[in-house]
Amino acid sequence: MSLLVTGSIGIDTVEAPTGKVADALGGSAVYFAQAASFFGPVRLVGVVGEDCPPDFLKPLEENPNIDLAGLEVRKGSKTFRWHGKYHDDVNHRDTISVELNVLGEEGPTIPESFRDSEYVFLANTHPGLQSQLLGQLLAPTMVVADTMDLWIETERDPLFELLTQIDGVVLNDGEAIQLTETPNAIHAGLEIAGYVKRFCVVKKGEHGGVLFLDGKGYPLPGYPATTVVDPTGAGDSFAGGMMGYLAASEDGGEDEAVRIKRAIAYGTIVASLELEDFSLRRLTEISREDIDRRLDEFFELTRF
Repeated sequence: MSLLVTGSIGIDTVEAPTGKVADALGGSAVYFAQAASFFGPVRLVGVVGEDCPPDFLKPLEENPNIDLAGLEVRKGSKTFRWHGKYHDDVNHRDTISVELNVLGEEGPTIPESFRDSEYVFLANTHPGLQSQLLGQLLAPTMVVADTMDLWIETERDPLFELLTQIDGVVLNDGEAIQLTETPNAIHAGLEIAGYVKRFCVVKKGEHGGVLFLDGKGYPLPGYPATTVVDPTGAGDSFAGGMMGYLAASEDGGEDEAVRIKRAIAYGTIVASLELEDFSLRRLTEISREDIDRRLDEFFELTRF
């Protein structure tokens, strides 16, 4: 089934205990699309400025499973830039600088050829823009969105309006607590699952996450990764693996919780591979066989 992602495309500078990269390919839509492409075709919608370097998007252009017909190169605009620095504990980072540039302008237009997309991921951006993009689609089967603490703090009304329109939402435990103003992440996840049409996934970093569906919480562990070079994009890669699997798998009457839990497991594995190097480097080196092999190992580790 068709899968569409809309989100940011950025020029990243990342400092980590393991090293530093400057002017690297990044952005939520980029990581998502690369991760989802292991499972099937992905339609990408995003905007860059005319300052986007030549061959900067080469990894996406060379991927036969990523359709860039929804990419806009906007004249007179500059590409989104982000500079972050991770602490020794890479769960914590400082944003050194952000230049919204084209992301602070009018959003992209979804091409007519993409508007019949069945599975849709609205990567992190202003919730009003996410609703606007959703309004351009015909009749999607499943729409899932991401968000962040900034929008929870400053754009609560449009965010809550968006949640009523979508099937699922993915966010971390701190954001879930912030959104619901409850100190317990499990209570928060159950509450948020009631805002959307179907389910909520609360991520807990290297500790995995919890799926909330039909009034129940299903805990899923994280993969015990020992090589952590750059966590940038791990959350978007998680979402790409999850949605990629859901779009590619047949819904033949299987229990929905089982199907989504398997999708989350795939997302967890893709994210554990992505963080082993800077930018998209690791995701351009691995194959679907590598993902499946690690997934088998993950199942063996968690079976009891």
